[in-house]
Amino acid sequence: MLERILAISGKSGLYKLVSRGNSSLIVETLDAQKKRMPVFGTDKVISLADIAMYTDEEEVPLRQVFKNIFEKEAGKKTSLDYKKAGKEELAAFMGQALPNYDRDRVYPADMRKLAQWYNILVENGVTDFDEPAQETAE
Repeated sequence: MLERILAISGKSGLYKLVSRGNSSLIVETLDAQKKRMPVFGTDKVISLADIAMYTDEEEVPLRQVFKNIFEKEAGKKTSLDYKKAGKEELAAFMGQALPNYDRDRVYPADMRKLAQWYNILVENGVTDFDEPAQETAE
């Protein structure tokens, strides 16, 4: 499911891929408004499935971080108020979600965005953070 959820640079929130046009993508906001709009090749668009978080050893897919938060929060929105949280609160939140995150390369803004995106996904019923089943070639 995360393959169809997109982040668009310069636009807040998350978007669901609805369809593809000749030179654009049609996306829909993941909020109550469900506003549809085109996204063109000049916009920087990335799927949440392609994002990873830095750790001391390797990069961890965002879906695994979301899964850790989902288990920690018992399937509810985060208890952290990411808009008002200070660096220490964000670091504690991140430490619970991904204990060995790279403290030099993961910034407070990244932690805020992680909490915001997680809350948006849970509010809209996107809670399947497991790896997609790999199809076996026969």
